[in-house]
Amino acid sequence: MLRRLAGALLLLWLVLTITFALIRLAPGDAATFLVSPSATAADVARTRAELGLDRSIAVQYARWAVGMLRGDLGESFSLHQPVTQALAQALPVSVGLGAASLFLTFLVGVPVGMLQAIRRGRPLDHVLTVLTTVVYAAPSFWLALAFVAVFTYGAAAWGFPQWMRLPAFGLRSPGADLHGVAAVSDLLRHALLPVTILAAVGAAGIARYARSSVTDVLSQDFVRTARAKGMSPARVYFRHVLMTVLPSFVVLFALSLPGLVAGSIFVEAVFAWPGMGRLMVNAIIARDYPLVMGAAGVYAALVLAANLAGDLVLPLIDPRRRA
Repeated sequence: MLRRLAGALLLLWLVLTITFALIRLAPGDAATFLVSPSATAADVARTRAELGLDRSIAVQYARWAVGMLRGDLGESFSLHQPVTQALAQALPVSVGLGAASLFLTFLVGVPVGMLQAIRRGRPLDHVLTVLTTVVYAAPSFWLALAFVAVFTYGAAAWGFPQWMRLPAFGLRSPGADLHGVAAVSDLLRHALLPVTILAAVGAAGIARYARSSVTDVLSQDFVRTARAKGMSPARVYFRHVLMTVLPSFVVLFALSLPGLVAGSIFVEAVFAWPGMGRLMVNAIIARDYPLVMGAAGVYAALVLAANLAGDLVLPLIDPRRRA
C-alpha cells in the first residue's frame, strides 16, 4: 500500500509538472487578458512583473513548487482570490451534480444491461442496443443544447404545462427569495436537466458494459448447472450471475468516481452551473495559470485516489484476488 501511495504521489507531481509546462507554452499571455484594451506595452509589462510572469520558466516552476509543498496554490489572476477559496466554492456544486448522476448511472445502467443479456438476441435487446449506442455516442453538450431547446424554449413556445417548462441556466431562479421546501424544489428543477443528461450518457455506457459482462457469465458451466438443479431464475441471476460480475462493477464504479468532478465540464458550461467544470473552462480561456493548476491538481488527485480505492476494495469482495 505504501509503495502504491508513493507511486501515486510521484505520478501526481509528474502530471502537474507537465500541465505547468503545457499552459506556459500555450499561445497567449495572461497579462494581456487582465489589462484594458487601451493599455500600453508598459502597462502589460508592469502587469506581467506583478504576476511574476517576467521571470524565467525555471524560476516560476520553483516558486510554484515551493508554494505547492506548503499547501499554497496561489491567487487567481482573474478572480483575485485564493485558488483554494475558488475551488472550495466550486467543488461542492460539481460533487453534488456528479454524485446524483453517478448514482442514477449505475441504478439504471446495470439493470438495463442485465435485461439485455437475459433477452439477448430478442427484439427488446435490439431496441435497447440501438438506444444505448445512440445516447452514449451523442456528445453531452449537444444533448444539453437539445434538452434546452425542447424543455425550455420549446416547452414555452408549444404551450406545455408549467411543470414541464424546466429552467436552463443557473442553480436558482434569479430574483426569487425562496426558503425551505420551496428553495429545495427550485434547486431540483434547475438540476433536473443536467443530471438527466449526465445520467443518460453514463447509464448507456454502463449498460453496454453490463450486457457484455453478464452475457459472458450466462454462458458459464456453473450457471447451466444451477438452472439444471431447478434453481429459480431470480436466484440464478442475482445470487450467481450478479455476484460474479460484481467485482468488475466495483472497479468500474471506482474508475467513474473522478467523473463526480471532471465529467460535467461541458454540461456545467452549457447550463451555467458554478462548478469545477465551468471554473476550469473560464480559467483556461483567461490564462489563469494558478487556477488551472489548482483544478488540474484536484482532477489528477481524484483519478489517482479512485484507482487506489479500486485496488484496495477489489480483494475484499473477490476472494480470487486475495492471494
